[in-house]
Order: sequence, then structure tokens, then C-alpha cells
Amino acid sequence: MTIKDLITKITTEVLNPVLILLFALATVVFVWGIINYVLGSQGEPAKVEKGKKMMLWGLVGMFIMASAWGIVKILCDFFGSCTEVIGK
Repeated sequence: MTIKDLITKITTEVLNPVLILLFALATVVFVWGIINYVLGSQGEPAKVEKGKKMMLWGLVGMFIMASAWGIVKILCDFFGSCTEVIGK
């Protein structure tokens, strides 16, 4: 097994599913923050603050997942593997 095969296998079977799951989770947190913010704007300041914090952490999570996906893409390009997995 070459390093190219190892990186392709790790990317396809571990990293891609984990990144997709975490990105989806960050999106859910962001949307839940929006819901709390909108519902809290009806007169509950605590819900407004909670919504703001959840939206912020959702955005931070999405940024981290997008960055991780970019790092995986850079590694695949560097080693010349994973072109069929991530695409060009």
C-alpha cells in the first residue's frame, strides 16, 4: 500500500463522512440559534442572547469544517490523490 492509497482510503472512509456530519451539526446549531433569536425577539431578552451565541458558534463550526475540508483538499492535491473523492 502506497502513501497515495492510504490518504485516499482515510479521506474517503473517515474524513469525508466526519466532516459532512460535523458541518451538518454546525448548520443545525446555527438554524436553532436563528429560531431562538426570532422567538426571543417577542419579549424574552435571555432567548435573544442565547440565539446570538448559538448563531455565532454555528458560524464558527461551519468555518472550522470548511477550513478542514480545504486542508484535506490541499493534502490530496499535494500527494496527487483523492481527485475522484473531492473533485477538482
